[in-house]
Amino acid sequence: MARRKHKRKNSHVVIVTSDAADAGTRQFRIRPWKVEAFVILLSVVLGAAAGYIIFLRGAQADGTAEIRNAQQQETIQALEEENAALQAKVDELNNTVQILSDTVTQKTESESSLAQQLEQQAIPTEFPLTGAATFENAPEGDPMCIFLATSGAMVVATASGTVSAVNDDSEYGHNVWVDHGNGYVTIYRNQGEVKVKQGETVRQGSTLFLIDDENNRLGYQMMKDGVYIDPMDMLAISG
Repeated sequence: MARRKHKRKNSHVVIVTSDAADAGTRQFRIRPWKVEAFVILLSVVLGAAAGYIIFLRGAQADGTAEIRNAQQQETIQALEEENAALQAKVDELNNTVQILSDTVTQKTESESSLAQQLEQQAIPTEFPLTGAATFENAPEGDPMCIFLATSGAMVVATASGTVSAVNDDSEYGHNVWVDHGNGYVTIYRNQGEVKVKQGETVRQGSTLFLIDDENNRLGYQMMKDGVYIDPMDMLAISG
């Protein structure tokens, strides 16, 4: 008969010794499958640990990214709100500038209009009497208009200016000279009481004399740049 072969079972022997003089030696016999199981288990544990560490790092990275993203969103929102506030201030300033510009423009236009009115009021074009009057032929010599006014009328300045002289007049009693500051000078000759003084500022229509039955005759003359001119060329007479 053939001999049966017995399968040999391999095992690992672990010998443990000590440095002590009287220490003995101990042997531990470990089956191969146990070693393999231990290695497998150790590999699984190490793999799980490594995976967990990687997971924690990824979660931490995700959390950090979320925090950064939230911070960036807050920063962007704050900047947008600040920009909106600054834009509102800019719009308000632009509105204020526009209002000031319109005000300056209106003021400039008003001043220009006022200057034109004042300039126009300094040109002797108005009638030198209030009320009705008749015209009398002027004598020879320097141009003059002679008016016969009704009682109660007033001799008035034909334009604004300054009274440059008040004199006695051998024919008319008194004369008043008004310098209008633009080269024009008007002269009023009448026997009535003079109502202005030399150096006084008068406006267009200011009273110079009062007319009554005894002094209803007015001699009116005009000069331009020191030369007598015909007053009728300047008077704006209506009616």
